[in-house]
Amino acid sequence: MPAARPSASRRTVLRGAAVTPVAGLGLAACSAPGGGAPADATPTAPVDLGTESEVAKGGAKLYREHNVVVSRSADGALKAYSTVCTHAGCPINKLQGTTLVCPCHGSEFDAVTGKVVRSPATEPLNELPVKAANGRIVAGPGA
Repeated sequence: MPAARPSASRRTVLRGAAVTPVAGLGLAACSAPGGGAPADATPTAPVDLGTESEVAKGGAKLYREHNVVVSRSADGALKAYSTVCTHAGCPINKLQGTTLVCPCHGSEFDAVTGKVVRSPATEPLNELPVKAANGRIVAGPGA
């Protein structure tokens, strides 16, 4: 009687065990830094960001500590967006001119419109209410 052939060789089992941890790395790479939940995308209360003069006409300013970017159009109108990347929830920490650059996967956003200008992100940034009051910029709910 011929010997029964094993269903999986030792080599196959070891190869499967070696591939499993690598497959999990792809998922971990798209989580927020530190392995925690993504950063909060929107301030939960009005936040005083600073003086109006900090944002020049046609320019933008990144407020890292509040995850907010504020831009000012040529006519002086203010716009604000959350700077939490819509791809993987990473806080954006770099502003080049009026382009926000995400440190996690290189997504880029227009700070004036919130639109994606470079993938992997596909969704625009979340717009926030913003106003100038008494010479100060205030963003978030109730602004």
